Amino acid sequence: MKNLVKRAQAGNKEAFILLMEEHKQALYKIAVSMLKNDADAADAMQDTVLSSFENLQGLRQPEFFKTWLTRILINHCNRILKERGKMVPIYEHPELEEIQVDTSGREFLGLLNQLEDQYRIVLLLYYVEGFSIKEIGSILEMNENTVKTRLSRGRNSFKKIYLKENPTSAYGMEVQG
Repeated sequence: MKNLVKRAQAGNKEAFILLMEEHKQALYKIAVSMLKNDADAADAMQDTVLSSFENLQGLRQPEFFKTWLTRILINHCNRILKERGKMVPIYEHPELEEIQVDTSGREFLGLLNQLEDQYRIVLLLYYVEGFSIKEIGSILEMNENTVKTRLSRGRNSFKKIYLKENPTSAYGMEVQG
């Protein structure tokens, strides 16, 4: 990917298009998770593509392209949320669930969407997108300890939601003696 980024930085439009194609699904998941609205997610993605195209020359470390691109997307999502003047209520988003083919993936994303925003985005970046704690800190502009705390609290909230919706699961069953 580093080579593809360098080619795009050199002005190769096909390389840039390939980069965007490679990351569009991840960007969509993040945008929909934050904005809860397809139209706003599409706007954020379009703004992200345009901003990244215009500013790609400024990326000094091509190996951090995904982190850089995600940060741009989150900034655009935050701008849209600020323009709305309020946070959107959390609900399940069927279009987001369709991205995952398997039932457990849909269930995971459905449960994830019930979390508070501050926990949902950290869990999404960590578990779905595979970013490290350090990368998440960079993307969200917070220190690593805050990321770790939000991961921990997010996991606990996720577990509570899971157990509430699946009271008979082996994970949450009480042992009767």
